[in-house]
Amino acid sequence: MPLSEGDSVTIEYVGRLTDGTVFDTSDEALAEETGLADEEPERQFEPLTIEIGDDKVIPGLQEALVGLEEGDTELFQIPPEQAYGEYSDERVGEYDRDAFEDMLGKPVAVGDEVETEDGLPGEVVDFDDDTVTVDFNHELAGETLEFEIEVLDVE
Repeated sequence: MPLSEGDSVTIEYVGRLTDGTVFDTSDEALAEETGLADEEPERQFEPLTIEIGDDKVIPGLQEALVGLEEGDTELFQIPPEQAYGEYSDERVGEYDRDAFEDMLGKPVAVGDEVETEDGLPGEVVDFDDDTVTVDFNHELAGETLEFEIEVLDVE
């Protein structure tokens, strides 16, 4: 029976950028091969179970699963607007370096990950003597994503 909203589905998946770079996977061997396992040593790379319509994964992936059946294997692309949105310069901010370092409790460095009071994650992308530049765009913003999925189980 084809997948529809409300169904629980378990999938194996590989997420790639259009240049072939793997950014996420449920395949542990591929995670080790591509270095993802080193980046997230505590993570278990295993099949993903979601409920269609619960908004726990990007909208484009949810939509692509609808209509598939157990055993189906599919390759599809998801445009930025159905994934993590377009990159926006409005989501990049500059802050006073002294105040920023006081808040961090340490000297600032490019690559520092920060979070707003509202829980919005950002990354320090630049700094000089006076200012710190933080990018609050998702790391995959503006990217078209390719997913290869296999439907393992449907409930």
